[in-house]
Amino acid sequence: MSMPPVRRIAWLASVFAIVTAPAMGGMPPSPPAPLPHVAAGRIVRLEETSHFVPPHTVDVWLPPDYPAQAPYAVLYMFDGQMLFDATQTWNHQSWRAADTAAGLIREGRTRPFIIVGIWNAGERRESEYYPQKVWRSLTDAQRRRARGMELKLPVEPYSDAYLRFLVEELKPRIDQKFRVATDANDTVVMGSSMGGLMAIYAISEYPQVFGGAGCLSTHWPGTALRPHADNPSPHAFVAYLQTHAPAAASHRVYFDHGTATLDAMYAPTQQQVDRLFRRRGYTGMDYRSAVFPGAAHTEDAWAARLDQPMTFLLPPRR
Repeated sequence: MSMPPVRRIAWLASVFAIVTAPAMGGMPPSPPAPLPHVAAGRIVRLEETSHFVPPHTVDVWLPPDYPAQAPYAVLYMFDGQMLFDATQTWNHQSWRAADTAAGLIREGRTRPFIIVGIWNAGERRESEYYPQKVWRSLTDAQRRRARGMELKLPVEPYSDAYLRFLVEELKPRIDQKFRVATDANDTVVMGSSMGGLMAIYAISEYPQVFGGAGCLSTHWPGTALRPHADNPSPHAFVAYLQTHAPAAASHRVYFDHGTATLDAMYAPTQQQVDRLFRRRGYTGMDYRSAVFPGAAHTEDAWAARLDQPMTFLLPPRR
């Protein structure tokens, strides 16, 4: 059943707000926000400069007993300002990542790990998170179509430079500053929406660095907020993964999506991606793709199921 015009306009407006509101797509707050409050563990804030991208705020969560269980695995998460404290976010929601992680570690359901939450680039978030090699694979006409859709790219995508910041600058600083394991098996990346694209791009471009990727509500439409028959992005993402997805057996990959708001668009492309990974030899031991009926494209929805990617990607050490 189609929505009445007024309701459809209101729905699109609310969906647009979810993806482009200040904390996820606007400028980070100035002056700097106070440290997030967490119920368990503590936050260490880093202000990271880079030769590759503009400066980024990074919030590092350390478990309550840190460093007693060193060396810790490391979970790198995108949209870092949305992870810990709902009182500081634009929509009063957060992933509640510290609460979930602390409980899983305490119960022995995961290995001990820290979380490195990298704040997004504000108004340039979409340009930072759109996989650059996918963008370059589009023709000029396809790029014009993509630029004409609702989610604007303020500048050409520069996610390759962002990954160099993550791999060549931030990770070595984390490895030096904190009591962590540095191998790929203990290094995982995770994001949602455009951040989900960035997570699968990171493990595909740097499979020797990242041993796992968690991609929640991956925004396969790229720059679109509603279905478009001529949208070039979904096909381009699948084509990229056909040649660049990490090898099976040595990596773990987690995908999921809901069925409401933006997530309602994701199933067709996600099913193609699932078939692709199965053809590449992935099994239930190293690949999971889940659907959550009724779940929307929100931090509350991701928080409600965050234990699933965490336990899958960071199982207890044997």
